Amino acid sequence: MLKILKSLLFIFLFCTATLCQAQNKVATPQWRPAYHFTPIKTWTNDPNGLFYDQGLFHLYFQNNPFDNVWGHMSWGHAVSKDLVHWTHLPVAIPEINKKDTTISIFSGSAVMDKNNTSGFAIHKKSPIVAIFTGDLPKQKKEAQYIAYSNDTGKTFKLYTDHPVIDLNRPDFRDPNVFWYKPTKQWIMAVSLVHEHKIRFYSSSNLKQWHLLSDFGPAGYIGHDWECPSLMPLTVDGKASETKWVLLVSCWGEKGPYMQYFIGDFDGQYFKNENPSGQVLTVDNGDCFYAAIPWRLKKNKQILLGWLTPGKIDTHPWRGQMSIPRDLSLRTTSDGIRLFQAPASIIRNKLKKLSGGKNDFWKNLYVNNQILVPKNLETYHSNAYWIEASFKISGATKLGFNIMEDSVSGSKIIVGYDVGKGVLFVNSKHTQEKYKSSGNLFLSTPLKPIKGKIQLQILLDKSSLEVFGNDGRKVITTITYPTKNEKGISLFSEGKTVIEKMHIWDLSKVKNR
Repeated sequence: MLKILKSLLFIFLFCTATLCQAQNKVATPQWRPAYHFTPIKTWTNDPNGLFYDQGLFHLYFQNNPFDNVWGHMSWGHAVSKDLVHWTHLPVAIPEINKKDTTISIFSGSAVMDKNNTSGFAIHKKSPIVAIFTGDLPKQKKEAQYIAYSNDTGKTFKLYTDHPVIDLNRPDFRDPNVFWYKPTKQWIMAVSLVHEHKIRFYSSSNLKQWHLLSDFGPAGYIGHDWECPSLMPLTVDGKASETKWVLLVSCWGEKGPYMQYFIGDFDGQYFKNENPSGQVLTVDNGDCFYAAIPWRLKKNKQILLGWLTPGKIDTHPWRGQMSIPRDLSLRTTSDGIRLFQAPASIIRNKLKKLSGGKNDFWKNLYVNNQILVPKNLETYHSNAYWIEASFKISGATKLGFNIMEDSVSGSKIIVGYDVGKGVLFVNSKHTQEKYKSSGNLFLSTPLKPIKGKIQLQILLDKSSLEVFGNDGRKVITTITYPTKNEKGISLFSEGKTVIEKMHIWDLSKVKNR
């Protein structure tokens, strides 16, 4: 996270003073997402402390309570029953100011201590324990602290003024903790940032921690490692086969980047089953970062990431979260790979969320043309969810033009290049002033399945998430459309058949 924040600060400082002042004063409701989480106001970055209890998803997040720029890092807090509509609560863990130091509340996790291993319970009610990095700039170090809550996570009390793990060094951060049943221990994964290592600790009570092992360097080591999380997932939905997935956030050629490793965990060591130099990418866009899971029953994991805001200063908020994603492992021709799909808890309620404004088409034939099927022209909110299945036939390229302005010719092209075998998002016709030149065209290899390409396109005012072939590949990016960039059309170079297509208008969702 810190690497990205320094880069964002660099970009921000190079804005002209006049432009920055103007943007800070002018509200930007046209870019506030309808169905993605944003704070009501002020800054947000990494999701933290995700847990589920009594029908509520708890989301803590890196937050500056005072402004829409990074600083005074604290844990904001919101809860939701459906991962769309959020109740915003007061700051849960504020920055700590002392006579001799300031402790910024950096990223971490939260767990429900159902067995009261920590001894923090009151009246037999399970405490919520937050494990986070305290950043001490005066001491030039980062260390791991814990705090506990006896009111279902609304407020927290610091366990002690001293950290529970202190290596007396900088760049040691982002603890992610879970209960490992076979050894009846809490396991922590935490980043040794510059060493490209993830360190594992264990504890029986969340207070005293014991070193287990280090993993890394491996995979992509071009930049710092941050925000790790380790989780079990079944393979092909079979309860008899489970693998462990280690997620690591870094900084890639296009900016924010996440990689993953697949292997086994025995309570002490994580063993990567792929070659050490192999790089597996979580998201092939340019803004998805610091993602961690809600850990539910039966190894179900729902991933949530921060979408970094880029060059534009929105107001009165800045920063948003991704769509929550169901995770799975599936066997492919390349081996076992991570799949991500928009969370079924949201997908299953699209009809209700759309307020009845949705349309469905079958067997649309497109041949070297741009097509706007009946009723598609009424979807001009830039807040919608599209699902479509293309039969390639003789096409060389196919897909959608979105955020389209027929007068200026501006648009974003979401498509599939048959010859190159890549899924792509082309923003060259509209987003030049918001992105570096290398990020205007984003792509990733994707193989057709039985001659078909399936797309899910989630556009939400200022974010775009594209899922290919049931989440085999994902491209996420930030967008800033003008008021006239709101059209949608289908295109094909050569013959294709859209076997089925569904669109839901989500512009009326009130998620705050």
